[in-house]
Amino acid sequence: MQNQLHKESSPYLQQHKNNPVHWVPWCDEAFLKAKKENKAIFISIGYSSCHWCHVMEHEVFEDKTFAEKLNKNFICIKVDREERPDIDKFYQEVHLLLNRRAGGWPTSIFATPDNKVFFAGTYIPPLTQNNTLGFGELIDIITQKVKENDATLFSNAQEIQTLLQPEKRPHEATNITEKIATTFLKQADFNFEKSFGGFSNDLKFPQVSMLKALLDTSSLYADDNALHMCMHTLDNMIRGGFYDLVESGFCRYSTEGTWLIPHFEKMTYDNALLAELYIHAYHLSKNETYLSIAKDTVEFILKKMSSKNLFFSASDADSDGIEGKYFVYNYKETVKGLIKKGFSQVDAEDMCTYLHITPTGNFEGNSIVRVDKSKPKGYEKALEYLQELRDKREYPFVDEKIIVAWNAMMIKTLFLLSLYDESYLKQAQDSLEALLNKLYCNGKLYHTAMMDSKAKVNAFLEDYAYLSTALLQAYQSTLNEKYLHLAQDLCDKATKELYEEGKWFFSKGEFITEADISDNSYAGSVGVMLDALLSLGVLVDLKYRHIAFKSFEYYSMKLVKKPIRYPYLFSQALRYVKEDRVLKGNKISLKQRHKEFMELTYPYMIRSLTQENETLLCGIQSCYTSLTPKASLKDELQKTL
Repeated sequence: MQNQLHKESSPYLQQHKNNPVHWVPWCDEAFLKAKKENKAIFISIGYSSCHWCHVMEHEVFEDKTFAEKLNKNFICIKVDREERPDIDKFYQEVHLLLNRRAGGWPTSIFATPDNKVFFAGTYIPPLTQNNTLGFGELIDIITQKVKENDATLFSNAQEIQTLLQPEKRPHEATNITEKIATTFLKQADFNFEKSFGGFSNDLKFPQVSMLKALLDTSSLYADDNALHMCMHTLDNMIRGGFYDLVESGFCRYSTEGTWLIPHFEKMTYDNALLAELYIHAYHLSKNETYLSIAKDTVEFILKKMSSKNLFFSASDADSDGIEGKYFVYNYKETVKGLIKKGFSQVDAEDMCTYLHITPTGNFEGNSIVRVDKSKPKGYEKALEYLQELRDKREYPFVDEKIIVAWNAMMIKTLFLLSLYDESYLKQAQDSLEALLNKLYCNGKLYHTAMMDSKAKVNAFLEDYAYLSTALLQAYQSTLNEKYLHLAQDLCDKATKELYEEGKWFFSKGEFITEADISDNSYAGSVGVMLDALLSLGVLVDLKYRHIAFKSFEYYSMKLVKKPIRYPYLFSQALRYVKEDRVLKGNKISLKQRHKEFMELTYPYMIRSLTQENETLLCGIQSCYTSLTPKASLKDELQKTL
């Protein structure tokens, strides 16, 4: 029997439509019913490619005994965090408040009948184990306490509700100076893992904003250590495992310190941002491998995670209910197959050794492909065979949700890549047009929709921010002013709706939530918004730079003390201090200077289209020089730094 989720378009909610739990989607009716029937509320938040969400579904939500108890005593609400990041953000803050540590997914929330939270957890096992209360025992206790109107439970819930009210006190401010770069580099060096790169010893996320900030600071200050931290990490991330050598594309994160064993789901945002990072690394180093990785990553997304010029949100870690099954290889099967492809027995075994495909395996008896050194003869042929093996398997589930911010990340990367390979320009333009047609309707921006359905969730700050920066990159790549004007319109809307005297809000709808300045799965929306505003402050009107200044001032105390926690915002603050340099000219003159412009390594360079015949090198409020045809752009820029 289906529950109420069968009416929803979200793939995550659809995954749970046949659970015996009487799930309902987030709606006012659910909360009214809980109050009327005096039932506790259980809110479960996850997303379609979340491995531990699948585990909890199988162990708990498909269990008829648990379902019977839930249906009798609780109102059960399912939320797709990708569809409603505002709801998710609110309850992640609840989890942090109650547990004094960050949460994750699945998120498990219990609230009183009048929707005041008293418990927040993540994955909850079915039975009590290792001092963790099992789901069955937990819901029995909650049911009893709600029926008895337990005074302590309701009092605690009210106290938590009070603590969750938006902060009203004024923020202290401090000056942001160039010294912030020294603090950032010291903190980065302290946290850097020297063997395999990254900034932890075991569980490793790519931390793209951190690596890009290191690239920027290495360019500004010729800091070899900053460059090493970035490049060493980039080199280790692409050895195999976290980066899929067979099919390309980056996984969500590495579950251990060598980047070998990933959590196998692949997210559009990770791949878009990592491809962009490798392009920037190529620009600075001229290492062709980095550009190749960026192109291969983009090609993977275009092949496996896109349709009609739009990009899907994620692919699953599991196939046939088994984590990583699609991605790993059996030694005997691989050797036998390589021999059939023309390898000798010895060459097949040697190739498997090179690829780390061994009899004992490196992941649950099977092997994840990995390389250590230069490619031997037959490497490409071997990878072709490994792809043939995958083609016979079930490809992991792909969530075909279209999210503005994540599509904008990929579109920005495509426009950036087009500066190095013009063949990507049309795809970038087509994808941008498709996204605007889909989710920017009658002057209103939406957050998400399925490919064949209409949008119903309004945009959040991250959507405005990432789409604005994508449009500004489109302007930089094409010099088409329609992209600049649209970026300005979006920033004006975001400022009007989500900005108050230096402070930014992620949402102001059903949930009033503050925007992130920290970088988590991807850069916090405040830093990205300020990126767009600083560009508009140079290209359009200084008022946008003033808004950015007020924002830096508002968040300055946190930023100055721990810039490593906010690397994207740190980069923009350093950009504010060092200031952009602008190459101004008409289309002909800017085209003539294109090759020179692309050789510059100062990270805060921008082009501005004018109708004048002069080609000018300018700062924020004045121009330094009129460039003669024989003048060196690099030399003239150096004089301004």
